[in-house]
Amino acid sequence: MNAFRVWIRPLGSNCRVRVDGTSNAQWLLNRLGHSFVFKTADPMNEEEGSSCCTFRVAYNSQMSRRGLERLLAAIPEVKLMTDPA
Repeated sequence: MNAFRVWIRPLGSNCRVRVDGTSNAQWLLNRLGHSFVFKTADPMNEEEGSSCCTFRVAYNSQMSRRGLERLLAAIPEVKLMTDPA
């Protein structure tokens, strides 16, 4: 699998994740589901006029904002971007 871009934006008790490509977003959601206690995410939304999709991940006692950032950065296929999601 080729590397793909992921942007994250903290929003209080959750984080908005923006992924370049619908299939990449589905793959990432599946990967996150296997990596930590990942109970729910808001439904994935495709951005009109863009190849990007977004979803939100709630922080919890087992996954903090910093922990999510580290987890995403450790996935070889993810190119974590510094721009806001």
